[in-house]
Amino acid sequence: MSDTPASLTMPPEGYGDWLADLKGRIHNAQQRATLAVNRELVLLYWQIGQDILSRQAQQGWGTKVIDRLAQDLRAAFPDMKGFSPRNLKYMRAFAEAWPDARFVQEVLAQLPWYHQLALLDKLPSPETRCWYAAQAIEHNWSRNILVMQIETRLLERSGNAVSNFDSHLPKPQSDLARESLKDPYRFDFLGLTLDAQEREIENALVKHVTEFLLELGAGFAFVGQQVLLDVGGDEFFIDLLFYHLKLRCYVVIELKSGKFKPEHLGQLSFYLTAIDAQLKHPQDGPTIGLLLCKSKNKVVAEYALRDNARPIGVAEYQLVESLPAELQTSLPSIEQIERELASDDDSMEDDSQ
Repeated sequence: MSDTPASLTMPPEGYGDWLADLKGRIHNAQQRATLAVNRELVLLYWQIGQDILSRQAQQGWGTKVIDRLAQDLRAAFPDMKGFSPRNLKYMRAFAEAWPDARFVQEVLAQLPWYHQLALLDKLPSPETRCWYAAQAIEHNWSRNILVMQIETRLLERSGNAVSNFDSHLPKPQSDLARESLKDPYRFDFLGLTLDAQEREIENALVKHVTEFLLELGAGFAFVGQQVLLDVGGDEFFIDLLFYHLKLRCYVVIELKSGKFKPEHLGQLSFYLTAIDAQLKHPQDGPTIGLLLCKSKNKVVAEYALRDNARPIGVAEYQLVESLPAELQTSLPSIEQIERELASDDDSMEDDSQ
């Protein structure tokens, strides 16, 4: 016979909702606390970096002072990691790369320290660093996702698809639609060979829909594969159907395993017309089409889109990894950076004992 009081086995009415609300508030408070700690840490590291820069410039201190500073800070704060010589040099580089204190406080302090290291190590210019930092903040990228987006050259690919959005969509929707598409799309995560056929690619994309949505970019929600359209008693099937949460419209994606041909647009335009007639809500924007092909002649695609009545983009896809070898070999991985920093901290700890 159980000794548990009945009041504990049978919660009062409304208790479940109250508990769920409390859990949500506690979780939010934990997140705010973590963000506050990170913000203070990033600002502290920037200030230390600024101090090192100014004292080296004004008083002529050499690089040896960083080794001395690391030893003294570790002795003063033995329970605190992050004061290795390597990390102090990163602080100096961080301050040197971002001299605007206000920008650091208002923007960069939203990103964890290892995000900052990825931006420093993998990007050469302030402009590209600013762009990737803004994207990481807006889309809440993890460090690994940020590194992946940098290494796959997201900036160069964004808004690069051939489209007729400017003449078929009102602003600012046309600008947002153009920036929502890339060229080329990278499907190397599918593990397919170069001669993969359309249905094989389509099935693999659905199987790996999480990675596919990440490659498509923010705002895309998966609706279905081989979506049935009944038009006058005849059946048609859309390869892939999405809904874009920012554009507030359906996006039809058609796959072609060969080179782009102008006649491909006729079929896609028909699908857009059918979606607008059968699925589109009155408050939705015009349905957009994206034709993904193995290769394309850009001029041919531009000509074919010029007089097309529907908003369509044309882009290529790549099934195998195409990151340039020099980029792969010249930049340290984020894991390597972490291992080196941890190794520095451990060695400093051993020296202090």
